[in-house]
Amino acid sequence: MALVAGCEPVRPTAGVVGVITAVVGVLGGLTLLAEQHPGGPLAQDVLDVGVLVVATAAVPLLWVGALPAAIGLALLAAVSPVATPASTVALVWVARSRPLATAAVVAAVGIGTHLLRGLWRPVADLPTLWWVVLVVLAHAALLSWGALGRSRAMVMAALRERARRAEDDRDRAVAAARTQERSRIAREMHDVLAHRLSLLATYAGALEFRPDAPPDQVARAAAVVRGGVHQALDELREVIGLLRYEPTAESGAVPAPPLGLDGLSRLAQESEAAGSAVELDVRVPDQVPGLLGRTVYRVVQEGLTNARKHAPGRPVSVLVDGSADDGVEVTVSNTVPEVAPAGPPGSGTGLVGLTERVELLGGRLHHGVRTGRFTLAAWLPWPT
Repeated sequence: MALVAGCEPVRPTAGVVGVITAVVGVLGGLTLLAEQHPGGPLAQDVLDVGVLVVATAAVPLLWVGALPAAIGLALLAAVSPVATPASTVALVWVARSRPLATAAVVAAVGIGTHLLRGLWRPVADLPTLWWVVLVVLAHAALLSWGALGRSRAMVMAALRERARRAEDDRDRAVAAARTQERSRIAREMHDVLAHRLSLLATYAGALEFRPDAPPDQVARAAAVVRGGVHQALDELREVIGLLRYEPTAESGAVPAPPLGLDGLSRLAQESEAAGSAVELDVRVPDQVPGLLGRTVYRVVQEGLTNARKHAPGRPVSVLVDGSADDGVEVTVSNTVPEVAPAGPPGSGTGLVGLTERVELLGGRLHHGVRTGRFTLAAWLPWPT
């Protein structure tokens, strides 16, 4: 009988109740036969039969109203010993289904009624003192048995609840990990594809704008598009390889990223080839930690990508300055055109993901228009 809410045992099935009632009836009938004596008072026999019928019929009521039924059966035990089996079952059930104080009250009532019955219907060849001792010990044992069953059921219910909560926490942790991993993959894919595809879109737009261009210029632009596609595929392979890497307890760190400060000059050359002059100024030591270098690379990449989208052809200034003591400052700025270029508006997810990436390293990211220039500025701490 497992516990449910409120530490209440589950009500037995109708079949189990029927079996318990039948057993109580049989034990009461055996007690009735033992109490009958040849030539005894007929009224007492009739009383015992009536009490047996009432007590047996009241047993199923224990699972409707345990406390009133138990008190009633205990009172019947004061009238006839045939009610003792039913009173015993009632005490065990109350001790199992109710707090110990409530069950102790029922046990006290049962002890009192049995002692009262012993005064007007004493047990043959049993001294009164021994009768008192046996009644008290029997009710104490029944009370302890039921209370022990209740305590065990409560422990089992607590363990099941703890297991359920642990399973729910595990499911939530797995869902959070999946969401975080998907966000990380989406951020990496955006960093790679947004930059590379913006370059391809620039060259494709030039081909569309000048369909009458000389064949050598068309071939050169097509070669750039083809090379850009291959570079995008290579960078995607690098990203996927990094995402598949799982650091072990022994290593304690991710491998050095393939892209860092060494790739800044390549980013500047690609933007210049797309028509935007880039002034690149790097003033940091050569030995930059891998994760810091990759984040600087992503900040510059996002800045150049946004410049090509929203200010095509405008010169871009890139400054990377810092040291191990002061951290690294990255600034990407460009003039804002008076008329917004044609094309679909940006989603803004690149800056959102970049802000998250910078903040995860303990840095800060700011962006906005000031004195006619759009500036993307980040400060990153130097890992210790």
